[in-house]
Amino acid sequence: MTSFSLSRYPAPERIVIFRALNLGDFLCVVPALRMLRHAFPDAHITLVGLSNARECIARFTDYINAFVDFPGDPLLPEREVRADAVDDFYATMQQHRFGLALQMHGSGRYSNAITQRLGARQWAGFVPDASQQTPWKLAWPDTEPEVMRYVALLRHLGLPIEKDVRLELPLTDRDHRKADALAQCLHVYGRHTVFMHPGARMASRRWPAHRFIEVGRQLVKEGWRIAVTGSLSECGLTARVASGIGTGAVDCGGLTDLGMLASMLQRAPLLICNDTGVSHVAAAMRTPSVVIASGSDVNRWAPLDTGLHTVLHADVPCRPCAHDDCPVPGHPCATRITTDDVLAAAHLQLIREQTHEMAANL
Repeated sequence: MTSFSLSRYPAPERIVIFRALNLGDFLCVVPALRMLRHAFPDAHITLVGLSNARECIARFTDYINAFVDFPGDPLLPEREVRADAVDDFYATMQQHRFGLALQMHGSGRYSNAITQRLGARQWAGFVPDASQQTPWKLAWPDTEPEVMRYVALLRHLGLPIEKDVRLELPLTDRDHRKADALAQCLHVYGRHTVFMHPGARMASRRWPAHRFIEVGRQLVKEGWRIAVTGSLSECGLTARVASGIGTGAVDCGGLTDLGMLASMLQRAPLLICNDTGVSHVAAAMRTPSVVIASGSDVNRWAPLDTGLHTVLHADVPCRPCAHDDCPVPGHPCATRITTDDVLAAAHLQLIREQTHEMAANL
């Protein structure tokens, strides 16, 4: 008996992918998108996603031909529903007459119904339970890292799988020029600057700001310059951390777009951050990092390269956590990671990076 393979069917001319998640979530599916494009080089591929990831998604024109903003669904928390746009969204998607829809938005408990409403002739994706698995549907691989789950789906569909599962983030000359101009203005000197990103979308994912300050002060004493980064909405936090560190730290909050930040990280020796989207940007840029994982599912979200990226987490019974604010007194998943833990991991990464540079210059 031969195994099922999507590649034995006529190649779909139009494919739609549903993944309405944020920046880091999108980057984790890029290896699967790369493999999908290699399997169907001539297909027109549309991604249904969130508008706040549009800037990132627009960089992947080799893999994605079109982007459609998802208006939201009451059962999905990622965005507020734009009720006036929902009916038109589905009507427009159905008019495209997609040959294949791929559900790449979690276990399928809520997202499968959305994927089916896109109106494709055939849909494939994840199902919550092994009893529901079919040649087109894969039981949600709950223990796999996020990157590997979507590779597993393509494998289940019989598509060719590549060994290279690295993240990527294409940059332009303009990104580098803008990053260079900002770095010159702020005196952020490439290999001499450690980047810190103290923010995260959910408060429960943030390591205490005063601990970032303590780590930054120590690194400044050791001769490093600190660049504190964050979004426009995090400017208060970045200013507080940078001023708390004092001389030797610069506040970059709200000053970088995605391409500028990625370009600056590409030349940095280290990023210290929470488990949030910037950690996946660092992975895509091959920038060493120390990631403080408060509340998140480490097995799912930790970068695959454990040599390049150190993930620190405390084993507490309440993780993984979906609360915006930690309901447990003392926020133990965050506070059990000490400044000494982070400094030790940072020193090890910096030593490794300096050793690699010395070897490369021999």
